[in-house]
Amino acid sequence: MSSDTLPVVRLTPKANARAIRRGFPWIYANELVLDRRTKGLTPGTIAVLEDGERKPVGLVGVTPASKIAGRMLERDTEIEIGRDWLVAKLTRALELRERLFATPYYRLVHAEADGLPGVIIDRFGDTCVVQPNAAWAEALLPELTEALAEVTGVVNILKNAGSRGRQLEGLDDADAVLLGAAPEAPLPVEMNGATYMADLTGGQKTGLFYDQRPNHAFAARLAQGQRVLDVFSHVGGFALAALAGGATEALSVDGSAPALALAEEGASRMGAAERFATRQGDAFNTLTALGEEGERFGLVICDPPAFAPAKPALEAGLRAYEKVARFSAPLVEEGGYLVLCSCSHAADLSSFTGACLRGIGRAGRRAQLIHTGFAGPDHPLMPQLAESGYLKALVFRL
Repeated sequence: MSSDTLPVVRLTPKANARAIRRGFPWIYANELVLDRRTKGLTPGTIAVLEDGERKPVGLVGVTPASKIAGRMLERDTEIEIGRDWLVAKLTRALELRERLFATPYYRLVHAEADGLPGVIIDRFGDTCVVQPNAAWAEALLPELTEALAEVTGVVNILKNAGSRGRQLEGLDDADAVLLGAAPEAPLPVEMNGATYMADLTGGQKTGLFYDQRPNHAFAARLAQGQRVLDVFSHVGGFALAALAGGATEALSVDGSAPALALAEEGASRMGAAERFATRQGDAFNTLTALGEEGERFGLVICDPPAFAPAKPALEAGLRAYEKVARFSAPLVEEGGYLVLCSCSHAADLSSFTGACLRGIGRAGRRAQLIHTGFAGPDHPLMPQLAESGYLKALVFRL
């Protein structure tokens, strides 16, 4: 479809057209002229975006009822958004990952930073899991599926519809098999010498968190000869990496029994079952109980879910991060290490660091900050969009 036949949407005079032209990928509802015609567009419609002076800015995917009413797809309004365009974007994304990783286990597409706003694709060998978290991508899902199979050669493509972002776009929460078949059992994934079991159909998000890979590796270097505690462990992220790094023993704590069962299977497959234990329960209650039991560890890691997923939750989230630090710091041996993580994009690095240091201080401990980690390079950061740099990992020596 050429730009001559596409609908046109327009920025309000007060909208920051310059920022959008320089790369900011979102057009908020209060920046778009939401007249009756624009409000009547089907969610996911591709449209030409014009500034207040009716000069073209680019092509956008429009979701009139969403807070993010438009997502920039292309600055060149003559380009057709379709299968060939998707093939080009996916090819560029794949080139980076194949340069970085020896095996095909990685995040293939990291949304805006890879030029596909709202789209997450994680690859597990010959299977990809797609999260189309924006209406434009949902509308082009058949073309996206074809392009993904062509570019990567995968034989199975699954749709994961469980993200909060889809709700905000007015999309359904129905998972689906787009190509091939869903795996009948969790898949083993090797990272940093550890084996993780990825449940692609029943697990969290796409089944495994690739973003912490470099932080797992750094923590593993500190784990040799240590007792390790991994809280909010999910399928054993830091604990299994620590065991691969020579930890004498590791304890995983999580609220999910199925996640801990996958962690146990991973430990067994890597021959570390006798050094691995799990404890199901509330993280804060378990940290308190371990303290009362007199337990101490050379390395403690806390990698909680997003306590501040958006700005309204920021203050409560920072208090929760401070509480994590205050409860976990007493369990660290003198001279031991504490790793504290946040995946909340609303809590910037400075705010998160401050909350952690307050918690450590209130626990009566003093800390050296020895390393600051972020998401791996298969989760590139879009400099114009702070939200794309969500993950932070602080490594302290106490």
